[in-house]
Amino acid sequence: MIHRFDRRAVKSRPLAERDSLLDIEGIAVNPATWEIDLSDEARDDVGRAAAEILASRARGAPVILAFGAHAIKNGLSNILITLMKRGFVTHFATNGAGVIHDWEFASTGRSSEDVRRNLAEGRFGTWEETGAFINLALALGAWKGQGYGESVGAMIVDGGLRIPDDDTLCAGAAPAWASDASIAELEGAAAAADLRALLREAGIKPGFLAIDHPHARFSLAAAARRADLPFTCHPMFGHDIIYTHPLNRGAAIGRTAERDFLSFVDSVSHLEGGVYLSLGSAVMSPMIFEKALSMARNAALGAGRRIEDFDIHVVDLATSAWDWKGGGEPPRDDPAYYLRYCKTFSRAGARMRYASADNRSWLAALLLELERREAKSGSDEGGGTSGGTSGGSIQGSGNPGGGPQGGSGGPPRRAGAGRASDA
Repeated sequence: MIHRFDRRAVKSRPLAERDSLLDIEGIAVNPATWEIDLSDEARDDVGRAAAEILASRARGAPVILAFGAHAIKNGLSNILITLMKRGFVTHFATNGAGVIHDWEFASTGRSSEDVRRNLAEGRFGTWEETGAFINLALALGAWKGQGYGESVGAMIVDGGLRIPDDDTLCAGAAPAWASDASIAELEGAAAAADLRALLREAGIKPGFLAIDHPHARFSLAAAARRADLPFTCHPMFGHDIIYTHPLNRGAAIGRTAERDFLSFVDSVSHLEGGVYLSLGSAVMSPMIFEKALSMARNAALGAGRRIEDFDIHVVDLATSAWDWKGGGEPPRDDPAYYLRYCKTFSRAGARMRYASADNRSWLAALLLELERREAKSGSDEGGGTSGGTSGGSIQGSGNPGGGPQGGSGGPPRRAGAGRASDA
């Protein structure tokens, strides 16, 4: 007989009791003052990526940036938000942990915990507000037709959650019994029934549930919601701390994550002439990309189109001796073969480059280089420029020009602090 654990036996504790390790006010990266430390190869990669991004946006092609949770934990949300607001990046994708850290920073200004200590005490990940509010937002989003990232972003922007009354949910579930109900009505009925069961079990009353987010300006999910741009989440079941909470529902995770995956596939389907950036070693990015690209190419070929002219930039701290630009795929007895994020992207049939770099330095340098090139282009055309929002530029010598064909002209070297771990 198969036995299953009852999550109601887990005792959650208030998030305020957690000794969080990171304070967003203290770790937020300001590209104008951050001590950028990049190798010559990484600086060259930044220059090439900047040139390719500006060319892609000029032709109306997408720029997709996928990242693991450490991009948020490393204080990069303000740079990501600037990339969004300036129109440099059109789609952001992360994993479940990325959304959790984004929400906790928006809510309390703090995130991350001592896993070793709290795991020993049976407290790791068992925090009431994180589990309750994110799971409830996803259940509501599943009912309203929203995606995962959109559901959490809406909770932050709206300052809480609007809980429907039982009559509304009963009416929404009614089509389940109609013989002529459409597929959409049947799916909506299932989501309404699931939400009704959750609210009844938890004793949550209808009305507006106010949830304060005093640090919302640091939230990428909230910024994307306001801008009506895709910020998609691609979770793996059981990987995140919200799965410890009794309000967690697999159906809500599945509905919202499926919508986000299809949104991601839609962006990839327009990637011809575009750029894909993968920041950090999260396995999520290469895994969803290869499936999305196969789906997009399948449909494109049926319509007489091809998706093959685009650029991929992969950035991580790990070093690799393999030549991913032109060396093909490593043999199976080479450790580089098991660098999943490099191997998968190298199979995409596009131009792929790998840079070993701290994601803070690489992304800060990219934003500064994008703003420098955009300002120079505006000045050369005599029409001025919209002006940078980062508040500065990298000082130093170096080749200021070029692009992919004429030299990358990456950002000049700047003495920097030690590099931090990025996973």
